Amino acid sequence: MIPINDLSRGFKIYQEEYEKKALEVLRSGWYILGNEVKSLEEEYSEALGGSCYCATVDNGLDAIALGLKASGIKPGDEIIVQANGYIATVLGILQVGGVPVFVEPDEYYQLDFHNIEPAITKKTKAVLVTHLYGLATRMDSIIEICKKNGLMLFEDCAQSHFAPYKGVYTGLFGDASFFSFYPTKNFGGFGDGGCVISKNSEITEKVKILRNYGSDKRYHNIVIGCNARLDELQAGLLRIKLKHIKELLKNRDYIASRYLKEISNPLVNLPVVPENCVHTWYQFVVRVKEQEKFRSFLKNRGVATDIAWKVPPYLQPALVEKYGYKKGAFPITEEICDTIVSLPMMDYMDEDEISKVIKEVNEYE
Repeated sequence: MIPINDLSRGFKIYQEEYEKKALEVLRSGWYILGNEVKSLEEEYSEALGGSCYCATVDNGLDAIALGLKASGIKPGDEIIVQANGYIATVLGILQVGGVPVFVEPDEYYQLDFHNIEPAITKKTKAVLVTHLYGLATRMDSIIEICKKNGLMLFEDCAQSHFAPYKGVYTGLFGDASFFSFYPTKNFGGFGDGGCVISKNSEITEKVKILRNYGSDKRYHNIVIGCNARLDELQAGLLRIKLKHIKELLKNRDYIASRYLKEISNPLVNLPVVPENCVHTWYQFVVRVKEQEKFRSFLKNRGVATDIAWKVPPYLQPALVEKYGYKKGAFPITEEICDTIVSLPMMDYMDEDEISKVIKEVNEYE
């Protein structure tokens, strides 16, 4: 069976470097908020262009929650977010007492700027864009709308590491941006991790205080914080991966290029990349009318698939109980959820594996 993803492949490419760094950190005797975390924050900021500041945290969800809190979002503030994103984005809003206001996505699965202004109320404080599947959202109109209406702009970049729009990486458009280093991500570690990026150093400094019990210095707590620190081992391993991220993204681009050129089945709709956007292929998402039939066919032919995600966040039981959403509330989102399928995509696939995926998809009928 060709897996949807095999995390060990990315490890094996640079196994010697990872193991050397792991031993270096273990032997150092310093495991929390040391030189590895500090260096990763500096190197990641530099890799994004050097015009931003970075505060690492323990996971992507905390990156959203702490980033929103550090940016001044308060209980009752409404934040506009696309309806087809992952529930973690919504949970981050809820954790600071914010109110998610859902809108439909565009044909590329990204937030549709046409739907923002109709959703604005007196309580709206921000727009939170999620760059889904590794594709950068078209940002110009969204930025213009936020400026016009005095709204903050945030970016959920958990799936879009190093995906540029008009030459600028995602994460550099908003007041603050949130990244996940979960192992499946294109820039993922070997456990949980995340960070907040901002061009405003005050925001990232507040995150650093919040992540460490609200402490600005040892045993001095100036706000109510939490324990949300990235550990030294994860930071060290991520530093190794950062050195090779361009090569890893090139591997994914090659796999995607073969899929796009050689999958020719008219029953399978391939992803489209809009002008000025770059796709980094966190997932390769196709559309088919009979989702489960297609998945069963490929499974029987030895090809694993996935759906990201079958149930949109507003229809998850926890949110239905809280807000009372019903099926049909966002028909575009629900049609997407009923037809998307992710094909195998990972840090490395050999030519035979890629060819097999293409062959089986083309034979589906």
